Amino acid sequence: MFVTGRLAVALAVGLIPLVIAGLAGYPAYAVLGTWIGLCLLLVAADVALAASPRAVTVSRRLPRRVRIGEPVPVSVAVHNHGTKVLNAVIRDAWQPTAGAPTERQRLLLPPGERGRVTIPLLPRRRGELVSEFVMIRSRGSLGIAGRQARHSVRGSIRVLPAFSSRKHLPSRLARLRELDGNTSIQVRGQGTEFDSLREYVRGDDVRSIDWRATARAGTTMLRTWRPERDRHVVIIIDTGRTAAARVGDGTRVDASLEAALLLAALASRAGDHVHLLMYDRVVRGRVTGVDGAALLPALTDAMAPVHARLVDTDWHGAFAAVRTLTTRPSLIVALTAQDAAESARGFLGAFPNASRATTVLVGSVTDDGISALARRRDSREEVYLAAAAERSLRDAENVADAIRRAGGEAIAADPEELPPRIADRYLELKAAGRL
Repeated sequence: MFVTGRLAVALAVGLIPLVIAGLAGYPAYAVLGTWIGLCLLLVAADVALAASPRAVTVSRRLPRRVRIGEPVPVSVAVHNHGTKVLNAVIRDAWQPTAGAPTERQRLLLPPGERGRVTIPLLPRRRGELVSEFVMIRSRGSLGIAGRQARHSVRGSIRVLPAFSSRKHLPSRLARLRELDGNTSIQVRGQGTEFDSLREYVRGDDVRSIDWRATARAGTTMLRTWRPERDRHVVIIIDTGRTAAARVGDGTRVDASLEAALLLAALASRAGDHVHLLMYDRVVRGRVTGVDGAALLPALTDAMAPVHARLVDTDWHGAFAAVRTLTTRPSLIVALTAQDAAESARGFLGAFPNASRATTVLVGSVTDDGISALARRRDSREEVYLAAAAERSLRDAENVADAIRRAGGEAIAADPEELPPRIADRYLELKAAGRL
């Protein structure tokens, strides 16, 4: 059972007869005991008149997957099997990060009928949102007390990454079509494959003439080439302690997920194979062997429950795990935070040997606030902060130089700019025939 605030009001009203009895000379304890007994009698009567909250059937209707930050309606259906009208207050026990409203849902349900209440959720965190039970309170006619029961009806929703960087995808796909779908090149080079035959026109490279096709067609035929497809793109997302730092409205790992999704969507449309590895000390998420329309759902499912761990990343193990994904020429994209020489030693020591067949690209999320601090000089405190910010920027540039000397490429940008910059670099590599 439960009691409401009306019981406190009823007990407070008892002060009036208590004062009157004191003025009239009656014993105060007798009046107080009588009034409390009357209130308890009203509570018992209200509980007895309330409909049974156990004589109901509770069911849920909810989606299996939603994106973070998108509103999602979740409904709870209640079927009253009792003989009394159910004046119910319903609480669906979602965790705080689900963004459920604080107010309880009310439902008036006659005997034998079914009702449904909608609970709007606004998820604020990736992963599994779980509600283990629904609590139903049945109020009596007086509203002083009632009965309550807990119904174990489990509901779960997987919250996927927002993929807000998908707004950059149409423009990059248009550039990809210009590069790969509609234009062919006449000169064969590394990273190109045969496209089609066409008639020779003055100014074409005579080295591309196909003499067998010329003999069959009776006219001079020329081979054309296009950037090679069916390449491999391996994306490594660092989930170690450096990825737990907050940058902007999220963490560094959140920005890495956005960059990985945009690159994967673009590479999949280009006909390349995409592999994903989320790693710190062990593999936290892995997607391989998935192509086409099933790629993005598989990636978001793997990313949803993964959060940064407060451990140092084992980069030797990470690059060893990359070699188990593919041995073919590929583009390796490491999304990490390498902005300090001390923390980057393990990463640089395990850095793979880049070659003409394998390109290593390192994407790092930066904080615009550091650059803003470096420009402020208005007070003594700001001068010290500017000096520390300048040191951080210099350390990050030193690490980027070390990556370039090791044969890789370094891209550093804020969370909004990093995904499109990595996608643009991918297109540049495609256009140059290096991928």
